[in-house]
Amino acid sequence: MSIEVLNESETSVDERELVDCARYVMDEMKVHPRAELCLKLVDEGAMEVLHVQWMDLPGPTDVMSFPMDELRPGRDGQTPTEGVLGDVVLCPSVAQRQAREAGHTLAEELLLLTTHGILHLLGYDHAEPDEEKEMFELQRTLLLTFLAGRPRG
Repeated sequence: MSIEVLNESETSVDERELVDCARYVMDEMKVHPRAELCLKLVDEGAMEVLHVQWMDLPGPTDVMSFPMDELRPGRDGQTPTEGVLGDVVLCPSVAQRQAREAGHTLAEELLLLTTHGILHLLGYDHAEPDEEKEMFELQRTLLLTFLAGRPRG
């Protein structure tokens, strides 16, 4: 898998951990091993521009996803489609506020948002209650199993 991180924000982040998380999620979702993903970290001004342009909503948000080849999770017994998964755009300063409110670290919030963004790229949504339940349960499972499997220290 090709996972690129472009940090255009002023926040220092553990890019390796973001890549590890993204790779884990993509592996678990049976995305083609040569699929491409870009994780882009931006400041609030850049995120606000994207949020207004694409969602017609004011102000910056935490994460936005831009699918490219509309890849979907692989299924057992089928060869997954190769292609460009897309871009996940993260805003660390918005994520920092959310992390503080939730009582966890910025790093943990960025892992959650990375997982969330990838699920959106794979076609998951949370507009309807049943979709939200499915997506958020999957997101929680993926994130917790990723965190449980990483080395401590």
